[in-house]
Amino acid sequence: MVGPAMSPFESTLATAVSSGHLLESARSNILSLLAGTTQEVAPASVGELVAAGAWDELNDRFFKTLTFGTGGLRGRTVGRIVTRAEQGIGGPHERPEHPCVGTATMNYYNLSRAVRGLIAYTKPFVGAARKPVLVFAHDTRHFSRDFAEFCAKVASELGCDAYLFEGPRSTPQLSFSVRDLRADAGVVLTASHNPSHDNGFKVYFNDGAQIVEPHASGIVREVNAINRESYDPLPGDQRGTVRILGAEMDARYVARIKTLLLRPELLEGAAIKMVFTSLHGTGGHINVPLLRSLGLEVLTVPEQDIQDGRFPTVVSPNPENAPALRMAIDLAEKSGAEWVIGTDPDADRIGVAVRDRDGAMRLLTGDQIGSLMAWYRVKTCFDLGWITQANRSRAVLVKTFVTTELQRAIADGFGVGVVDTLTGFKYIASKLRKYEEAIPADKKGDYRSLSEEETRRLRLEYSRFFIFGGEESYGYLGSDSIRDKDANGAALMFAETAAYAKSIGKTLPDLLDELYTRFGYHLESGKSLVMEGADGAQKILALAASYADHPPGTVDGSAVIRVRDFAKDDLYDQEGDFLPKEKMLFVDLDDGRSFAVRPSGTEPKIKFYLFGKAAPGGDLSEAKTRVAEGQKRLWAWIEADAARR
Repeated sequence: MVGPAMSPFESTLATAVSSGHLLESARSNILSLLAGTTQEVAPASVGELVAAGAWDELNDRFFKTLTFGTGGLRGRTVGRIVTRAEQGIGGPHERPEHPCVGTATMNYYNLSRAVRGLIAYTKPFVGAARKPVLVFAHDTRHFSRDFAEFCAKVASELGCDAYLFEGPRSTPQLSFSVRDLRADAGVVLTASHNPSHDNGFKVYFNDGAQIVEPHASGIVREVNAINRESYDPLPGDQRGTVRILGAEMDARYVARIKTLLLRPELLEGAAIKMVFTSLHGTGGHINVPLLRSLGLEVLTVPEQDIQDGRFPTVVSPNPENAPALRMAIDLAEKSGAEWVIGTDPDADRIGVAVRDRDGAMRLLTGDQIGSLMAWYRVKTCFDLGWITQANRSRAVLVKTFVTTELQRAIADGFGVGVVDTLTGFKYIASKLRKYEEAIPADKKGDYRSLSEEETRRLRLEYSRFFIFGGEESYGYLGSDSIRDKDANGAALMFAETAAYAKSIGKTLPDLLDELYTRFGYHLESGKSLVMEGADGAQKILALAASYADHPPGTVDGSAVIRVRDFAKDDLYDQEGDFLPKEKMLFVDLDDGRSFAVRPSGTEPKIKFYLFGKAAPGGDLSEAKTRVAEGQKRLWAWIEADAARR
């Protein structure tokens, strides 16, 4: 039986597959998208790329269908090659008129599927008695506003009530707003600190946290069941509303994060000058007026105050990277400012630089920033009498497995708990949900309406009091009223910690050295191997699998004493909770060094986390040199081993 004749276009694709230029998955996805899209730019753009023989570009755009990773979607929204059809008349800040066409990219095709899948999952969860309520926020990236408006429109046309922020807002403010508005779900359109060509769709559920199981799988099933961009809006009387959020919601958020200050008097009249940069993102909207209201002299980098999705003054809008803070540090040097704070585009991460005793500006790592704040907050909670010898077993720090063990040493030193979670702040948020749910219903009432003082009292009496949580990747949280890492709150907590150090005549590097002397020197470093595109994704998977199938027995002359395979082993955290399976492998050596390997869930790279330490006491300078040399050798061994694999 002879099948239907192929069109010339289909024949060209088939020939490209047979000659090895085009992946079969890309061919299939091209035809699927063209059959299911309503965007005129799609066939024109694909046609241009086919005519030009741009097979690598087509493979990168179509090798897969964009799927939910860490809480949603993330991918390119501007192609490596921008077609004439996509460029059109252009858009703000020199971006193309239309997003990148593809099944593996962020565009209206995938956005429509994602928001409709979220709605399809949320409706039966809520029930028929009322309309679901969704909140949409966005950062300053290319197409973020367009995408957010589109999502709110789709939600209302499909029978949901939607809230939409009037302009760019941070990811943590979206988390807070979902909780504060008692919404059923929320989405922020962002790719966090990724390069400017990326965007994403990050999903939150009714507790204000990024989606975890069973919701994650349920939403994925609904999204994957949709293969067309078009939909039929409901009749007018069944549709929902779109309401705009602005200054009033900002004020409610600011009022809550101000409760993070444990000793606000440290900042009052402290005569502190600092530099803040939002790196063209959302961070300045909340941080600058808030920090100034507390009496700080806050200078900003004028060129980086401009909300611009190109992020034109930096190679990468990631405050983890020293070059991103270069302009802010230069301004600090010129003005005599005492420290620098930078936030990424969606303001969930901070990077800092501080002056040492010699007056030089020094960058702190994510682990160092978190450890300073964790120590200060635990100490101060004891000083204030909130935590006592009687209730300290109910107080807890929460961190990820790949975050420094210095924080465990600090917790042990004070006699409070510490819990490790998998990588991703959604797992820290899961612990916060557990602690909230452990409070008897007749005691907590409407928990979200309670003050920080009231929730702290309940958690210390009936559950566990979350003091502080964080990741090595520069994300921190100091309150359970928000369920994601919060650079706005972190800036406030850091300012207080720095003000405390100044009040006792110390620099933050001095204070850090005191922690090392007391709790042991700890050194961590993050490394990665970047592998982009369709071919890169396969290499990442193969390399990760090789560690699981063939873990090393000896590393840099040191015997391996333990391997923890988080994808295969049944593992439990310190509270006895079962850990979901994750593609991460930990290798511990008999000389005290260790490393972890994990494919990134959001970027085209495989990540390595290196750990070294020395015992408390002794010569700190010698310990720093010895541990650093050992870690340098460890990375050299890992690089050579990865190349062999």
